[in-house]
Amino acid sequence: MKDTYIFPAVFDFADDGISIEFPDLPGCLPCAGSEEEAIVNAKEALMLHLYGMEQDGESIPEPSKLKSITTEKNQAIVLVDVFMPPFREKQRTKYVKKTLSIPSWLNAEAEHSGINFSAVLQEALKAQLHL
Repeated sequence: MKDTYIFPAVFDFADDGISIEFPDLPGCLPCAGSEEEAIVNAKEALMLHLYGMEQDGESIPEPSKLKSITTEKNQAIVLVDVFMPPFREKQRTKYVKKTLSIPSWLNAEAEHSGINFSAVLQEALKAQLHL
């Protein structure tokens, strides 16, 4: 199991969006409406696909060499790289208890409003970390 994978993807540009195919990974077929979204969706789909293969004990193939992939006029090859450790960790959804301090007046207001402290902290951390 590797930490970093780089696979070529074929982006197929059409009037109604971009379809994406990973020649080495049958069934990994994301799509998108823009190039930016296509990159994001390709990375997400690749991580999900590879994680599923890892969990199922399947061997992950070596990526094709770029020169061996043929494309048509409306297609482009894009190398998609993913770093798996944070993604694997997210999938485990293991929770850890944290102790923190806040002013008592803020605690009282939050409790009065029925605030879920764990949810607020998770949302704030994700926002701060751009996740």
